Amino acid sequence: MTDARRMEIVITSRDRRPRLLATLARLDALGEGWPVTVVDDGSVDGTSAAVASAHPEATLLRLDASRGAAARNLGVRRASAPYVAFCDDDSGWAPDALARAVEILDDAPTVGVLVARVLTGRNRQVDPICEQLAASPLLGRTGLPGPRVLGFLACGAVVRREAFLAVGGFHPRFGIGGEEELLAVDLAVQGWWCCYVPEVVAIHEPAARSSSGTREVRQIRNALWTAALRRPARPMVRRGVDVLAAPAAKGRRGAALAAAARGAGFLLAERRVVPPHVEADLERLEDRCDGARLNRLGCG
Repeated sequence: MTDARRMEIVITSRDRRPRLLATLARLDALGEGWPVTVVDDGSVDGTSAAVASAHPEATLLRLDASRGAAARNLGVRRASAPYVAFCDDDSGWAPDALARAVEILDDAPTVGVLVARVLTGRNRQVDPICEQLAASPLLGRTGLPGPRVLGFLACGAVVRREAFLAVGGFHPRFGIGGEEELLAVDLAVQGWWCCYVPEVVAIHEPAARSSSGTREVRQIRNALWTAALRRPARPMVRRGVDVLAAPAAKGRRGAALAAAARGAGFLLAERRVVPPHVEADLERLEDRCDGARLNRLGCG
């Protein structure tokens, strides 16, 4: 039986009212009774009014301006359950997935993030990212429910509220796009692990993205920022070179470098180099994948 006191769902959305309402309807259809908090991230399309009318049982937090990924932080602070499952407005959870997540997290007190298997699209294909997660070389820890990883997709993540808040949640400057890596690294520094557990399943039905490249530039910038904030000097430079050499960076390097440079002040103020054991894990991931990926998951 579902114990609604153990898990809450946090959804953030901005100006995608129809998709959000469809997601809320699918969560209701699960019939599992998990409390839901919707963070309206500065919408101007009537999102808050629509949610209040169609889903009065949901807790609604309305922001006057967008905070990107950091909007999730407000939902987690508002929660009272020990675990919080994230949803995007185009994602959700398979039946019984969150009940199983509660059982796993209850039995694994050092896990800060449970990373689900993500099925995408109408055909429910396994997201290729899951192959990277499953192949993680970060072994050697006993009592964990799955491979350790140093990254995740927020739409397929269940966080331990205590751990999430202890490291400050998502960085307020990162926005949406590759924001998860810094959080995963900071959790590892504090002894909280991210584990890939494929028996817990999330569903993702992504909308078509614009071709402006804004999100991709942000992902490159955030990968550079993460390296600048947490890596020792030589690994920082090596990681930056690898990120800019990645195929996904082609045609966007100039814009990404300019965007990264605009953060120089806060990067210097907030730089905290990770301890050797976390740096060793980061290098192990880079060795596994030749450092070619923008954002680090099972292999970087």
